[in-house]
This record gives sequence, structure tokens and C-alpha cells, in this order.
Amino acid sequence: MKKYKIAVAAILLAGTSLTFTSCIGSFALTNRVLAWNKQVSNKFVNELVFFAFWILPVYEVTALADVLVLNSIEFWSGNNPMEASVKTIDTDHGRYLVKCDGKGYDIICEATGEKTRLDFNFETQTWSVITSENEVVPFMTFIDSNHVKMITTDGDFRTYEVSMNGVMAYQNDCRMPEMAAK
Repeated sequence: MKKYKIAVAAILLAGTSLTFTSCIGSFALTNRVLAWNKQVSNKFVNELVFFAFWILPVYEVTALADVLVLNSIEFWSGNNPMEASVKTIDTDHGRYLVKCDGKGYDIICEATGEKTRLDFNFETQTWSVITSENEVVPFMTFIDSNHVKMITTDGDFRTYEVSMNGVMAYQNDCRMPEMAAK
């Protein structure tokens, strides 16, 4: 009987320790539905949709999917499956498809099919461009919440403040020499 109590106590301890691991996840699906509701219309329509989604159980189903599936995938893989998306961007230079996979972006020119890959390395906090020869070329590293290290036109890395003054300093440093002379 004593062994049984010890086994039960061990199982309960292990079970409760899993609930205190601080792994609640980002609830990306539920937050995406809430964000959609916020942009539907005015505050009265938003409130009606909010109540309707509680009654229909849209929020309950998305929260359950987050808890049981998506947050678990995010915890074990380190990537949120809801972050993957494809957007179309029209510019003066043409139309581009931007595919997000949670680790970076593929930017594809619709007219030519030319692809540019931007990757983020979480360990080094660095954004890089992946060339067509699969060469990794870093261009920005986060130093802290107020500073980044950016590549300049001469190939050196300099530290800039994350502010309007920092952006202006970066633009001045990267101005082409012939433009700086004008």
C-alpha cells in the first residue's frame, strides 16, 4: 500500500510540474480571430460579432485548437505554424509574393520568378540574405532593444540606434559617394 501511495504521489508531482513549465504558447489562432474581429467595422458591430463568436463557439474551438495542437507544436518545434503565410505586394517595380515560414521570408518577383530569401537566426539575432549560390550574407544584427549593427555600402558593420535619428544616420552613411558630393 505504501508503494502505491508513493507511485501516486510521483505521478501527481510529475503531472503538476508539467502545468508549471511556463509554456502557455502564443495562442496565434485565437489572436488572429480576435484581430480579424477588431477590424470588421465599428465598435458596435465588433461587439455583436464577439458575442456571436462566443455563442457559436468559434473562440472556444480556436482556443482548444491552440491549447491542444498549435501551442504544443510551437513549444516542441520552436516555430508557430500560424506564422506561415503568403502575401502579395504591388510596387512600382512589379508584383511580389512574400512567403513567411516563421523563420524568414521568400520574396518572389511574379514577372521574372527571381527569388530572394531573408532568414533570421534566433541564436545570433541576425537577419541575412541567402544568395542564389546559397551564400549567407548577414545585413543586420540586434545588439539590444535600442541598437542594431547594420552593414554599410563599404561592407563594414556599424552600430545604429533604433530610432528616427538612427535611420537618418544610416541613410547618410550609406549614401553613394557621388550623391554625397552634390
